[in-house]
Amino acid sequence: MSPTEKHIVPIIPSPIRLQEYGVGIFSTAITKSALKKAIKKNRVTVNDVIATTATLIHSGDAVNLFPPKEVDSRKKLIFPLKIIFEDDYLAVIHKPAGILVSGNSFKTIANVLPQNLQPSSLLDATIPQPVHRLDYATTGILLAGKTSSSIRALNKMFEDKKVEKTYYAVTIGEMDKNGVVASDIDGKESQSNYRLVESISSERFGYLNLVELNPITGRRHQLRKHLSSINHPILGDKDYGIKPLILKGKGLYLHAYTLKFTHPFTGKALYFEDELPSKFKKLFPSKTT
Repeated sequence: MSPTEKHIVPIIPSPIRLQEYGVGIFSTAITKSALKKAIKKNRVTVNDVIATTATLIHSGDAVNLFPPKEVDSRKKLIFPLKIIFEDDYLAVIHKPAGILVSGNSFKTIANVLPQNLQPSSLLDATIPQPVHRLDYATTGILLAGKTSSSIRALNKMFEDKKVEKTYYAVTIGEMDKNGVVASDIDGKESQSNYRLVESISSERFGYLNLVELNPITGRRHQLRKHLSSINHPILGDKDYGIKPLILKGKGLYLHAYTLKFTHPFTGKALYFEDELPSKFKKLFPSKTT
């Protein structure tokens, strides 16, 4: 089990919320989401008092992060992953359908990364962590950090929209050749761009479309909600589909296809593709990318 991490707050100009201040100071809770999770599980104290997400931090405060409760060592998740790229700083993997990226579940990508990746040889090596999310039913390319500094840097790149992502989806109904969907999601500005790659006629659905998607923002379920909002839901979407037209038993036809970004430490331009699943190719056999 990892030891308790301790931190004394240096002189700061004004009080700041723990949830904002604490990002990056603990090696076992690098990201904002990881810190929030630790706070909600009562694993963080400030001056020996259990903290909340609203706790204010002042100069000289003693902040402690306690390790999670030990899990039964006999319970081990074995789940091989396809590794697309890996170095000492980061890794790019294929996420299959039917598994969460992270969260409270035992079966998550976050829990199986350590057994699938080589340990980093760098001084700030830490437990590998995904730095963005894909839905449970979505397949495709996923980026993870292997050091404290790379996790922080990659998170910042996503916040600054310096990571370009392309998805492919199969949608229902006759669509325009391209378009922009800019409806708000949960009260926040959101934008997704799409390009129609190929359409086929369907007795049940009218038309099925292979669509290239470029999310400009990164809201939860953004692509699924945006396509549903223009009456072209993704095939197999049980949450946002049109009830009589929901395809069952084949999963969601949404795939994270490419990632493009500049390596935050080597400065090298990186581009990765994750091949379309076979169920896409059965519908659109002429698609060769």
